[in-house]
Amino acid sequence: MTVDVTDTQAEQNPEPEAPLWLQGREAVIAAAAPTEWRGNVPDYELSHEVIPRERTTEHAPGSLEAIVEDLVKVFEMEVSHKGDPATWLSVVAEQYRGRVNGGEWQDAEEFARIGSYNILIGDNPYYEAANETFESSHHVFHTAFPGGFFWEVIEVLSGPPTVSFRWRHWGKYEGEYKGHQPTGEQIEMFGVTIARVSEDLRILELEHFYDNNKLLGPLAHGCPVQHGKGE
Repeated sequence: MTVDVTDTQAEQNPEPEAPLWLQGREAVIAAAAPTEWRGNVPDYELSHEVIPRERTTEHAPGSLEAIVEDLVKVFEMEVSHKGDPATWLSVVAEQYRGRVNGGEWQDAEEFARIGSYNILIGDNPYYEAANETFESSHHVFHTAFPGGFFWEVIEVLSGPPTVSFRWRHWGKYEGEYKGHQPTGEQIEMFGVTIARVSEDLRILELEHFYDNNKLLGPLAHGCPVQHGKGE
């Protein structure tokens, strides 16, 4: 009888399991306590169906691009659906901060309070973040993109601890946006993010650079909102 030494060694010294925040959204969702969610447990079935079909880049499992994409998706899920930053596995909550286009830094508590839409879009000729709450901002964009607004990493330009990468957002404008009727067109935008991460690849800082007019201009048909007035 022969013994496969390689298999025996593998059984005795198994590869360590990746941290939960690097195992993807579904693993983090499955491990969360029911009390962690703002409302219902998030469902990404539509993303699983659409993204593989419509994405422009493919990344090998375990590649830096795949790891970055999965981590940022976990972060987005946690910010959107978990109200307490202490439960966000993807970040070092007490150190986390984020900003857009060189604007003001915001900490995890502020992301949880007013939401990533209001921080990452901010005031714009076509959107007034100061007049929106966490809930209303999500309603605005979920209404405009009822079929989903998807995201992918295109290219990673540098590795940890400072990770820079290019990304793409896209979705079909099939619902009303602040009184403007949908056109059914696909809207997409591109940007660059610089992320600083810890040794265990949790997010410490995210700095995004992109032109939000590429999203908001088409939604508002080029018509600015009336700033300073209630909706």
